[in-house]
Amino acid sequence: MLRNNPFLIRLPELGLVAFIAFALLAASAHAQQRPGTDTGNLGSHERVAPIPQVIDDRPRADWSPGTSWGTRVGRTDEDPRSALPPFGAHLFQGGFRATRSEGMNADYRVVPGDQINLRVWGAVEMEQVLTVDAQGNVFIPGVGPVAVQGTSAGEIDNRITAAVQSVYPDNVNVYTNLQGIQPVAVYVTGYVNKPGRYAGVPTDSLLYFVAQADGIDPVMGSYREIDILREGETIQTADLYKFLLNGEMPRPQFQDGDTVIVREKGPSVAVTGTVERPSYFELKADTPRGSDLLRVMRERADVSHVLLRGHRSREPVSHYLPVATFAETRLHDGDDLVFSSDQREEHIVVQFEGSFHGPSRFVLPRDARLHDLLDAVAVPEALTDTESVSIRRESVAERQRIALEQSLQRLESAYLGASSATAEEAEIRVKEAELIAEFVQRAREVEPSGHLVVAHEGEISNVRLRDGDVITVPENSDSILISGEVVMPQSLVFRSDRSVADYIRSSGGFSSRADEDLILVVRPNGEVLSADSVRLRAGDEILVLPEVPTKNLQLASTLTQILYQIAVSAKIALDI
Repeated sequence: MLRNNPFLIRLPELGLVAFIAFALLAASAHAQQRPGTDTGNLGSHERVAPIPQVIDDRPRADWSPGTSWGTRVGRTDEDPRSALPPFGAHLFQGGFRATRSEGMNADYRVVPGDQINLRVWGAVEMEQVLTVDAQGNVFIPGVGPVAVQGTSAGEIDNRITAAVQSVYPDNVNVYTNLQGIQPVAVYVTGYVNKPGRYAGVPTDSLLYFVAQADGIDPVMGSYREIDILREGETIQTADLYKFLLNGEMPRPQFQDGDTVIVREKGPSVAVTGTVERPSYFELKADTPRGSDLLRVMRERADVSHVLLRGHRSREPVSHYLPVATFAETRLHDGDDLVFSSDQREEHIVVQFEGSFHGPSRFVLPRDARLHDLLDAVAVPEALTDTESVSIRRESVAERQRIALEQSLQRLESAYLGASSATAEEAEIRVKEAELIAEFVQRAREVEPSGHLVVAHEGEISNVRLRDGDVITVPENSDSILISGEVVMPQSLVFRSDRSVADYIRSSGGFSSRADEDLILVVRPNGEVLSADSVRLRAGDEILVLPEVPTKNLQLASTLTQILYQIAVSAKIALDI
C-alpha cells in the first residue's frame, strides 16, 4: 500500500543550506550507482494501480537560466518591482475612461440645480419644468415650495404627487420625471499619472474619474487606499483589491468640488514563479504575513514552496519555505517572492497499447522496470507477440529529431555554400542545390517515432521505465509489408520459404528510383536490420530506400546516410 511504499520517501523540512547539501549528496550517490542495477521489484498486482484516462500534465517549476530564479539570484541592486506591473494595473486598460452613466439611477439623490419635468391633468392642467433652488426646493404654482433635496430619484414622484394632491385632492393626475442632472467637476490628485479637474455627473463611478487621470502611478500609487474627500473630510475609502477579487466598490454620489486622492503605495512585495499573473502586491496590514498575501493573490493549487529574498536590519536574507510556513512568515516592504511547484513526483505514468487485458494506463514507482509491469499485465497468449515488445519514449524521439536536424544542417553548410571553379561546375551545383533544398524541406517535416528497441533474439531488456512511456505489445501477425521504392507497395501473407527478393518481385519489383543495395527489414519491435543478413519473420516490413540521383560521390554518401537515419527513426522511405 502507499503508506508502506518504500518508494515514497518523505524528507523532513530542510533549510536552504541543508537542502542544497542534501541535493549534492543525492546527486553524488546517483552518479556512483552502477548502470543497469535493478533496485526494486513491483511484486504483487496491488503495486500496479490503474488510473483514469486524464493525466495531470501541469508544468512544474522551471529553475533554468532565464526564468524568475535564474534572473534574480545574486541581483540585489535592482528593485524587482520595477519590472513588474502592480496587481490591478489592467483595470485602467478597460473601458472605464469612456464609459459614463446613462439613464437614471433610482438611488440618485436630488441636489440644487436639478430639473424636474412636471405634468398635471384632470381637474387642473399644468406643465412645468421645475428647477431645484439653492434651498433644495421646487416651486409649484398654486401649491407652493416643495422640499426635494436629498430625495432619491425613485421617491421624487411620490413626494411631488402628495404635495399637489394635498391642494387638489379630487380628479388630479400627476406625472414627474427627473430630466436633467447637474454636471460636476471632481479633482483627482495624489499618485495618479495626470492629476487634474475632470468633468462628470454625480453617478459616475470612482474608476471613471481615476481613469480620466490616466490611471494610478504604477510605482508610487496605492491601489488599496483611495480617499474621496468632501469639504476636507474623507467620506469614503476605496480598496481596489476588493473590487478586483469580490466586486466590492464604494458608490458615492459625487458633488461639484469633491476630491479623489490616490494615496502613496503601502508595503509591497514582488511575486513571480508559478503564478498566473506575476505582479507586485500591496499589503495593508500593519504587520503583513504570508497569509495576507495568499488571500489576495490566490495561489495555484500545485504551489508547494516560496523562495523569499529581501532585507532584514539592512542585511540580505534568503529563505526557501513550504507554503504552510510561509503563511506565518512576516513580510517586509521590498521582499521578492518566487512561488514554485517543487514537490518531487514519486510516481510515473506509463501507457499500454496493443494486445493486452485491463486498463491502458498505470501509476508506478519512479524506479519501476519493464519486467515488473509486463509480469503484472495479462495478455491473450494465442494472439500476442510477446517477443516484440517496444517502447515509444519522447526523449528518444527528441534525440532523433536533434540528430536529424544536425545532419541536415551539415548537409546545407557543406553544399549550399560551396563555390564553383567553372561555369559547368556552377550549373551542376545549382541543380544539386535545388535537389538538396527540396530534400531538406521534406526531411524536416519527418516526425521520429521515438522507438526504444528493448527486444532482441527473444529476450526483453529490463530497462527502467520513464514517465510518459508508451509500451507496445503487438498482436501476432501473419503478413509481410513491402514499402518504399517498389512498383506496388502492399502487404502479403508471410511464408517462411520466401526470401526478401521473392517478396519484392511479388510487389512488381523495384521502382526506377530504387537503390537495390539499400534494403532494410523493420521488425515489429522497432529494430531495423539490413536485408542482406536477416531471416524474415511474420510481421516484418521490407523497406526499399531510394537511390540518390547524383554523380557526386560525397553528396551521394551524405544523402544516403540521412535516408538511412530517417528510415531508422521514422520507419519510412523518403524519396528524393
